[in-house]
Amino acid sequence: MIEATGAHAPLIQRLVRDFGAAWVDENTVSDWTTGGGDRVVLLAGDPVRFPEGVDVAAVLPELMKAFPQRFAVAVVPRDSEDAVAKRYGSQRWPSLLFFRDGQYVTAIAGMQDWDVYLASVAAALATPPSRPPTIGIPVVSHTAGGSHCR
Repeated sequence: MIEATGAHAPLIQRLVRDFGAAWVDENTVSDWTTGGGDRVVLLAGDPVRFPEGVDVAAVLPELMKAFPQRFAVAVVPRDSEDAVAKRYGSQRWPSLLFFRDGQYVTAIAGMQDWDVYLASVAAALATPPSRPPTIGIPVVSHTAGGSHCR
């Protein structure tokens, strides 16, 4: 795993230091998510533009307590967030990206009320894996072989 560089909000650092979150970037996130079971990746965003990212970092340990031993957590450093967000189709800050056994499941974007978070996390943990929103219908050239529909 990586060691984050640069300044990070104290509550983001606390996730790693006190709650066992890993630092992952665009090069390590895939390997980390394949570590088995349910995994949650925090994209907190710029704390000046998106101060609720720090709020999500504060709530995440409480969600871990509400769902004991149900998921591992990772944090993406600021300088890698755009690349990770793009890979998984995340367009809002902050976001919690859910994975199971290396496969994308869903995302919870923005800061939520506690009851909404509990219901959303419970739903995410029960949802089967799916394709990230960035993966669409493949485009195939009419000269690519196979049948030629016209």
